[in-house]
Amino acid sequence: MTMHVCMLVYSFYESDNRVRRYAEALARRGDRVDVIALQSGSGPKVEIINNVRLFRIQRRTRDETGPFSYLFRLLRFFFRSMFFLAIKEIKDHYDVVHVHSVPDFEVFAAWLSKVRGAKLILDIHDLVPEFYASKFRADRNSPGVRLLLLIERVSARFADHVIAANHLWRDRLLARSVIEGKCTVFLNYPDSVIFFRRGKTRADGKFIMLYPGTLNYHQGLDLALRALARIKVQVPQAELHIYGRDQGGNLAKLAKGLGLEEKVRFHDLVTLPEIAPIMENADLGIVPKRTDGFGNEAFSTKVFEFMALGVPVVVSNSAIDQYYFTDHVVEFFKGNDDVSLAESMLKLIQDKAKREALVKSANDFIKAYDWDLRKTEYFELLDTLVCSAAPAVSRSSNIGT
Repeated sequence: MTMHVCMLVYSFYESDNRVRRYAEALARRGDRVDVIALQSGSGPKVEIINNVRLFRIQRRTRDETGPFSYLFRLLRFFFRSMFFLAIKEIKDHYDVVHVHSVPDFEVFAAWLSKVRGAKLILDIHDLVPEFYASKFRADRNSPGVRLLLLIERVSARFADHVIAANHLWRDRLLARSVIEGKCTVFLNYPDSVIFFRRGKTRADGKFIMLYPGTLNYHQGLDLALRALARIKVQVPQAELHIYGRDQGGNLAKLAKGLGLEEKVRFHDLVTLPEIAPIMENADLGIVPKRTDGFGNEAFSTKVFEFMALGVPVVVSNSAIDQYYFTDHVVEFFKGNDDVSLAESMLKLIQDKAKREALVKSANDFIKAYDWDLRKTEYFELLDTLVCSAAPAVSRSSNIGT
């Protein structure tokens, strides 16, 4: 059965692994897929990427100074996407609208499609109340957080199905917002079409540690800089390369203050096909998330991607990483502790055998998390929703275990 699917997301499609993975898998299956997203730079407003039709309807610069400026842009996108989707729905009906949160209330932009019979999926990438509390340092019992919990509940009820980004968050959603049988887990599996081994091309004698992605506070990049500063004399060949938007240049200022101008390289975000070979050429992946608050339970797809590319990884001992990984497949350091991170960095820089052992164990581990295997479960979920076969949806409720 060929379907017409719309992906609705307040992010840049080109660098959003989760959304691209769904959309391009459906397109390869033969479904018609549209994506409504943000525009970055001067790219065209309409573009076809790997048979996915992309509509960029709003620009975004990551310079929000507080919750109100952030909310204003979310609401602007909400109304724009609602009218844009309504016009497209009238012209050509969708079978499924897959809405990606943040924000949760974006699911209501698809109200006309739902009225006309489309099935709505709310894909919760991040728990918004926890994300808000972390981003704006808000108290968990503040009016803003309580309002976001209410929005989460009504948004989940409006959707026909909810996808959670990990099992800890699925349990949280079932406890407060979603009924049993209506929530599925899909981890951020690496797409093997993009994240496959091409072979390393570097031979410069350096030891490159690498982090790609957002540079929010909970990601802990300041910890990585402080850790590198502790060992820079012992390992003069080591460098840290960071791919992401350094908002306000705060990390660059910290690197300069730590005397790391020659040890740290900052790069802009690049597309997923571009970052994959860059990651593969690294000697060590660094995922230094903080283990308090939001970062403790936010699963990072970067770990899987490094594993798929044959790169050993250092990660904090967050609750979510300890849920999925053991110290046989990753090198854990004590969260929020740059001394511990420095020790882990130094150990792996100096111990090639340890790095190779991690890669070997990760090779076997990652096979169970291959998107080529898991995508059929996503197809089953959509097919089941469209056919309204409730028992099959219930059977899929533990996908990802």
